[in-house]
Amino acid sequence: MSEEESKEVPIPVGSECESNNLSLEEESESPSEELKELLSQEKEKSKEYELKLKHTLADFQNLEKKTNSEIQNRVNTKIDQLMIEFLQIYDDFVRAKEVFSKKNINTEGLDSILKNMNSLFSKNDVSPIDALGEIFDPKFHEAISVIDDPTLDENTITKEIRKGYISQNRVIRPTLVEISNKQKSEQVGE
Repeated sequence: MSEEESKEVPIPVGSECESNNLSLEEESESPSEELKELLSQEKEKSKEYELKLKHTLADFQNLEKKTNSEIQNRVNTKIDQLMIEFLQIYDDFVRAKEVFSKKNINTEGLDSILKNMNSLFSKNDVSPIDALGEIFDPKFHEAISVIDDPTLDENTITKEIRKGYISQNRVIRPTLVEISNKQKSEQVGE
């Protein structure tokens, strides 16, 4: 390089350089605006992802509740089926006790067994349906006979033929009952 080439060349004021300086300043503002725009877009994406996450979490919680409910219903159904079968055995013990009591035979052993069975019912939330003297309700009772009795209200339960039971607030076996029918004092047209 020669001496002449290495000398600095003076830059005239008010020429191209000022315009170059302005464009550099504009360019420096432009990246800032671009960054703000990118940040705004990323915030929007973040909000969308957060909303999707909330919906997914809600869906999962609903699925979990539904699954737990289905499992509980299946367990309760199996317990109900077992209790229905067990009730047949229980009824046999109750009938045996009644027969022995009528014949004045000691029923202490049967009383103890029935007490244990009643404890099992209690632990599994199985309770008897009290029906005698109540008004017939098809949700809890099954009428198998009707008697005419003008002294009682219509559909009053006069006799329990077989005890009914409720488990987990559901009827697992309705009570078999006899109900009253108000006898009409005069037949129309006679």
